[in-house]
Amino acid sequence: MSATLSHMQTPVLPPLPLGVQPFHPPLHLRHHLVQTILASLKFRKRGPNPMLETAQDIILECDDGVRLKGSYSPHPENKALVIFLHGWEGSQDSTYVVTAGRRLYQRGASIFRLNYRDHGDTHELNEGLFYSTLFNEVFDAVKQAAKKGDGAPVYIVGFSLGGNFALRIARSLRDLSIQNLKHIFAISPVIDPWGAAPLVDLNPLYQHYFLKKWTRSLRKKQALYPQLYNFDKILAKRTVLGILERMLPQYSEFSDLKSYFDSYRLDKRDLEHCPVPLSLISAADDGMIPVADLLGLKLNHRANRIIHPHGGHNGFFQSLKGPTWYDDYIEHVLEKDAA
Repeated sequence: MSATLSHMQTPVLPPLPLGVQPFHPPLHLRHHLVQTILASLKFRKRGPNPMLETAQDIILECDDGVRLKGSYSPHPENKALVIFLHGWEGSQDSTYVVTAGRRLYQRGASIFRLNYRDHGDTHELNEGLFYSTLFNEVFDAVKQAAKKGDGAPVYIVGFSLGGNFALRIARSLRDLSIQNLKHIFAISPVIDPWGAAPLVDLNPLYQHYFLKKWTRSLRKKQALYPQLYNFDKILAKRTVLGILERMLPQYSEFSDLKSYFDSYRLDKRDLEHCPVPLSLISAADDGMIPVADLLGLKLNHRANRIIHPHGGHNGFFQSLKGPTWYDDYIEHVLEKDAA
């Protein structure tokens, strides 16, 4: 099914949870591609940003000797600590992370922005390649970051693949814990990669964006570790799935796409017993995340499943420069918790 066809269908959406405001974008911002593009445009980062002025780069020593870089911005009031998890081929400096972080910092929250392996110009920190399956090191990094809250309530905000990581953290809380964790927000989260990944190649805009960024990343890794990697033949493929399909057998433990995607898929009952509140925020017109994936999840009374008719992928813009709908929503949750 093409991304275009999927948007022609109108899924039956669940009612919004009690007290959650609907998202009604103005007509000129309603198209899903407009919403998606706005999420990453750099002009939104312009202007004073006290979060960046106080930012401290930190290298976290994680499981199996993995090193991940983060940026910590302590706020004098330290009303909360918000940990941001970016999307695939994003970074701590992704526009949607920086602008959301600035908003919450201005409201008195400390901010920690994590980079995954091989993201945010950190390719030299680890010999191994990034794969979306590398959950343990991300969990370990988030757990270490949470301790920097110094007793403040901790919140996790994940976008796209970061939303997938955030929900896998939620799943893990049946057996593990993170200090002072109060709420997890997953914005446009990947639920089933097998259904989501092909949509990237079906839209030329998405495909060009991710091919450009991923190709640059792999070339950089090859230049740093030429004795380990040669992606020349692999990058001859000009689709995201084509590159991944060639890479997996040669440079991973996975023999095929299905085994790889299944390894970080969320099953429908995985979040049913999560002990902390969750907010899953998505749009029916998201060109990369099938809405049926979110509708199929079994959630408990602590979780809010918020699916708006419009919003695109990581979008939800109420005006051209923002703030986004989720900016307002996250701030509201933090204020309500503090009351």
